[in-house]
Formats: sequence, structure tokens, C-alpha cells
Amino acid sequence: MKKVILIYGAPGAGKGTQADLLSKKMGFYHFDTGKYIEQTINDPDNSKNKKFQKEKEIFDSGKLNTPSWVLKDVVIKNTKKFARAGIRIVFSGSPRTLFEAFGDDKNKGLIEILEKLYGRENLGILYIDIKPESSIFRNSNRLVCSVCATPVLFQEGSGITVCPICSAPLKKRVFDNPEKLKVRLEEYKNRTYPILEELKKRGYKIDTIDGEPAPFKVFEEVKNKIS
Repeated sequence: MKKVILIYGAPGAGKGTQADLLSKKMGFYHFDTGKYIEQTINDPDNSKNKKFQKEKEIFDSGKLNTPSWVLKDVVIKNTKKFARAGIRIVFSGSPRTLFEAFGDDKNKGLIEILEKLYGRENLGILYIDIKPESSIFRNSNRLVCSVCATPVLFQEGSGITVCPICSAPLKKRVFDNPEKLKVRLEEYKNRTYPILEELKKRGYKIDTIDGEPAPFKVFEEVKNKIS
């Protein structure tokens, strides 16, 4: 059955982890907007493209990228491809701004596009709730693979230095430091969270899940909600 899940939550809430689990266990395609953006702006073929380099500066600062660029060039174009193929999608933290979600007088937002492609009744929304201090701690200590971008959760005393998937060295992302994380949290609070309020006004049910426990425990709740 065609279905779309939107997972929201502050940076470090575990949106990507839960989307990956839905992909592996329940046949969803994980549409990671942030990863699409990061791959695009860091592609050597785009190194001389002024538009992409401007977006790279924004991305590395911890702020959200230009909504019109994200909506048209990243999200909608790819979403239509998956819909035509009948693929179920889970979005982790996207759409990220009111414009990306609902558009304006001249542009359709992602929500309207998804309603048309998948049907309103097949659109589910989850909110993973964590404390601000948990967000900062998780992101400040998070490492990712330098090759396959697999995130590695912090485990005190583990001493892990290579990726468990491909054995490449782990690295810390440019924007995963306390100061830039504060910027990201403000961006989330002011530009992303209002989407949930607007969705509620439009009659959507938002299922809230406690994101503080271990990911596998959170996933049990995720499965219960979407079932």
C-alpha cells in the first residue's frame, strides 16, 4: 500500500535512525533531505557552481538552506519519481520550513504534493520528543562514517574509531559542535516546529513519541503508531 511517514523532532532526536529502521524492517524508502543536500553541495562537480557554494555556506553554518531551492531541486523532483514507482517513503525532518510544507500563492508545498500523489489518508506524522540538553549532547558526541555516512551513536568507553559497516574512519560533521547546535535548535524552533502546529490546524493527527530511550525501544513505539 502506498504510504508516507513524516518524522519530526529536534536535531539528535533520532529521526534518521528511526527512518533507517523503517526502511530496513518495513519496506519504506528513507528520504533523507539533509543527506541529499549534503551530497549535492559537496559534489566536486558543483564546486564552481555559485548557487551550490552559497547553499554550502548556509548548510555548514547550521542554518536551514534556501527553502525554494530545497523544495524544487531536492524534494519534489525526487518525491515524484518514487511516487510513480509506487514506493513508500519516510521523510526524516522534512519538510523543514512552512514554505517547503505549504508553499505560497505561486508554489505548491510538499504536503499538497503528497496528498495528491499518495492520498491524505495515507500520510502519517510522528513527532519524536527529546530534551534540548539531550539534543546538544547527542550531536556533540556523534560521529559519522567518512565514506558511507553511517551515523555511530555515542557509547561511553567504546573506543570506536572506524565504521561498523565499511571500516572507513569516522569523522565529526562540520556543524556538530555546541555553538552551531544552538543555531540549529533555534532554526528548528522558529522555522520547523510551526509546521506541526499548522498541520494540527488542518486536521492532521500528530503522534508523539518519547525519544529519550534507546533507539530500539523508540522503534517499538514507532511501529505501534504507524500500525
